[in-house]
Amino acid sequence: MTTAEFLSYLSSKIRYEESPYELLDRAKYLTLDYIGLAARGSRFSSSDPILQFIRSAGGEGKGTIMGIRELRCSPQYAALANGAFSHSLELDDTYNEGSLHPAAAVLPTAFAVGEVQGASGKAFLESVIYGYEVMGRLGKALNPTSMYNRGFHPTGICGFFGAAAAAGKLLNLSEEQQTHAFGISGSQASASMEFLETGAWTKRLHPGWAAHGGMVATELAKSGFTGPSTIIDGKKGLAHAYSDNYDLSLLESDFSPEHNVVMGTSIKAHACCRYKQGPMDLIIDIVKANQLRPEDIEQVHVYLVQTALPIVCEPVEGKRNPQSSVDAQFSMPYGAAVAILYQKTLLEAYDQGTVDAPQVKEMMQKVYCHHDPTLDLEFPKKWPARVEIVSTKGTFVGSIEYPKGDPENPLSWDELIAKFNYVTEPVYSKSQQDEIVHAVQNLERYEDVGQITRLF
Repeated sequence: MTTAEFLSYLSSKIRYEESPYELLDRAKYLTLDYIGLAARGSRFSSSDPILQFIRSAGGEGKGTIMGIRELRCSPQYAALANGAFSHSLELDDTYNEGSLHPAAAVLPTAFAVGEVQGASGKAFLESVIYGYEVMGRLGKALNPTSMYNRGFHPTGICGFFGAAAAAGKLLNLSEEQQTHAFGISGSQASASMEFLETGAWTKRLHPGWAAHGGMVATELAKSGFTGPSTIIDGKKGLAHAYSDNYDLSLLESDFSPEHNVVMGTSIKAHACCRYKQGPMDLIIDIVKANQLRPEDIEQVHVYLVQTALPIVCEPVEGKRNPQSSVDAQFSMPYGAAVAILYQKTLLEAYDQGTVDAPQVKEMMQKVYCHHDPTLDLEFPKKWPARVEIVSTKGTFVGSIEYPKGDPENPLSWDELIAKFNYVTEPVYSKSQQDEIVHAVQNLERYEDVGQITRLF
């Protein structure tokens, strides 16, 4: 059995009736987080060209675009838009062991296909769980550090497979058809980290394109088009192409309702790269606990895992001088500076005015990033960090194993709803927000997921 065939076999092991309450509740929790981010992302300037493209080339169909009224399109293009929108805020969920963002690829696919199929809420939840499982397992097995080192974005690569899994589950593909869908997906998968060099918008497109491509692959497979069953483990397959240090044996275990990707996925509390989350938790705690003022700060030393350094710390001068919101989202000195100055790290902290603020620029020069090899010992299962702040009041040190939002240190449902309300405030009224929250928390009661997407 090839790796793709094994992943296809897993689909039959995921059934709503056999899923514990905690798993279904977590899937709904992640769904609400995604909806809020996709709706707010529709208001980002990087989303305008996508909407213009869809208006001219998106065709006709039932596809709902989050936060946009009176625009319907083909479901494949709706998934492209919604995936890109949800990834734009840098607030979307993260499967730590794969260093990837499942919601942005899996959920736009599940909603788009679910609308067309008239799928039930129960079927929708099954597809989400399966999509997360395939995408997360693949990211973990390919080794995210190795993928980053070769210049690839794990979300964009593995997202094609997560999307194909979610779509295939809703389309009731046979195992053979699902394997072909994975084979076709792997021939499309691509996502470059080169955006880090210029602050370009391309990373935001990665999960949307994966959702789009995964849906196309699934429809082709359903119609009889074939893809290689060896797409992952073959001599010219995905593993050899995208990783120098993979372990496909990590994919090979039966699905466990208790220990799975959905239950192991984190939620972000700060609007930036996941590698910055732990240090920003620490900085805010230290500043508040010791009542440190900006003028008290002399130096800030941030200790991170090796994988984080080329993403949020290097090159040093570039990270200390971000030119755009994208640059700022991937700058540890910037994240430390706004955490010290404002103790607020959501969307307002990443607007251009804040990026250009003199006090932020000055504070960034005091931030130094370091690699601590001891932090790598359990990465990527854990994403620990350590911070040392040298101030006129003394030196303060903090360390963290599980940043806020990790399953071991979670946001409660109430905190998640507060995040949802915050991000969607420019898009939905309070009554609309309440209606969406209620619908998501009762997903299993809906016979047609289209009844929910109409609320978006």
